[in-house]
Amino acid sequence: MKLDTRAMRYLTSEDWRVLTAVEMGSKNHEVVPTPLIAQISGLRGGSGVHKCISSLAKVNLIAKVKNAKYDGYRLTYGGLDYLALHTHLKRKDLYSVGNQIGVGKESDIFVVASSSGSQHVLKIHRLGRISFRTVKANRDYLRNRSSGSWMYMSRLAALKEFTFMKALRENGFPVPEPLAQSRHTIVMSLIDAFPLRQISSVPDPASLYAELIDMILRLASFGLIHGDFNEFNILIEEKQPTPTCPSDPTESTSTPSSAITLTPILIDFPQMVSIDHTNAEMYFDRDVNCIKRFFERRFHFTSNEPGPFYSDARKGVGRKGSRRLDVDVQASGFSKKMAKELETYMEDVGVDGDRDDLDEVEGPSRWESEEEEEREDDEGEGESESQGEEKEEERDGPYIPKQSADRQKALDAAHGISENGQKASKLHSLTVSHLNIDDKT
Repeated sequence: MKLDTRAMRYLTSEDWRVLTAVEMGSKNHEVVPTPLIAQISGLRGGSGVHKCISSLAKVNLIAKVKNAKYDGYRLTYGGLDYLALHTHLKRKDLYSVGNQIGVGKESDIFVVASSSGSQHVLKIHRLGRISFRTVKANRDYLRNRSSGSWMYMSRLAALKEFTFMKALRENGFPVPEPLAQSRHTIVMSLIDAFPLRQISSVPDPASLYAELIDMILRLASFGLIHGDFNEFNILIEEKQPTPTCPSDPTESTSTPSSAITLTPILIDFPQMVSIDHTNAEMYFDRDVNCIKRFFERRFHFTSNEPGPFYSDARKGVGRKGSRRLDVDVQASGFSKKMAKELETYMEDVGVDGDRDDLDEVEGPSRWESEEEEEREDDEGEGESESQGEEKEEERDGPYIPKQSADRQKALDAAHGISENGQKASKLHSLTVSHLNIDDKT
């Protein structure tokens, strides 16, 4: 599902009410009946509701299901995206959406900008498209579980990640700053860093390895296990020391590479579990082994010390004044029932941290073709109906309002354009050259 925000400027307040009505009706209906949409939206006159439905169907925000037993519509991922973005805009969490900077089996990552022009990251959870190997099984699973819809599960994943990220940030863990959460989306701070998987060499592999293993143990001391602790979910940020004025003007002010520190940043938390989880030992050992295998394969580094082991991590829970964040998160609103539902869904569809088929993700997008086929089947009738409707008005081209200075600054920031008008070749650009970056990995 590609995020296309061009139609947002043309939606009226009535359109938003109808779209929200479809979302509310989806809680109890796979296909929301048209009379129920009209009732929930509260719009007077059936013609106004049908006009809004036609407008929303034209831009694929809702779709008419083929061969349904009654006249109704379902909410698409595009419709849910628009509702979430609309909420962020009203809260002033973001102002404009820029380029896509990441894609995975269960999420899309975009760079966005606030009204002040500062860059942030928008993460959109898409749990409805995650497994390539068991697509038919996934559909059967969703059909037979009223609480297991893609919309509900994506919302739970976003809520869980935002809650854990906030708790980890408050306790000093190196994670992005969570700024806002709406439905299946999260707005967080932008980290100027590279994924560990793109780095071909580092000055001191032993020091970086020790820091990552210590992070796993520190998470365990707070009662948490990441569950997907690998090179795909670790960013490496370069930090330079504060420059000082040399006493001798002839001295060089360049910073030696040995003085630059590499700070690992942890991301992606929907699969995080408590250390009391039934499979906690398996998840802990897998996190440790992922780091060991990567450092041995990429940096040719093997630690002389065995472990760490789950039994040792259990002994460190609560030491040095560490709080049980797994308990705190449950108390903050993400309940055990929510965690169990999300965990069961992710296990059934294969999203438990397994990265064996990641090459398929980075290659041709099989989920896109699958989604295209499904759209042709499910929305064929809705498209044919909307094509028969008269166009509301003819436009020679898209209407683009006059940009104010602040608005243009925000738009430029989201698309990586600097103040001098030049567009950055890469979003994450590091000025220090001692890190070797391998774009092909």
